[in-house]
Amino acid sequence: MSLFRENIDPRCLYCCHSVPLEKRDELGCLRHGVVDAASCCRSFRYDPFKRVPPKPVRLRKNYTDKDFQL
Repeated sequence: MSLFRENIDPRCLYCCHSVPLEKRDELGCLRHGVVDAASCCRSFRYDPFKRVPPKPVRLRKNYTDKDFQL
């Protein structure tokens, strides 16, 4: 999953016009005022620097020979 993919779901959380507020679920939009983080509008412009990637999966370190048998 890439941060720079073209078919991103539009959300105000990832928009370049939004600014975080004290509440987690609300943003300050430069065009529409206070909005919900999950909403979007026609002025949406994706900003990849506002998107936090998911944490990578941690692998186990204590494998045994039985784990590699078929």
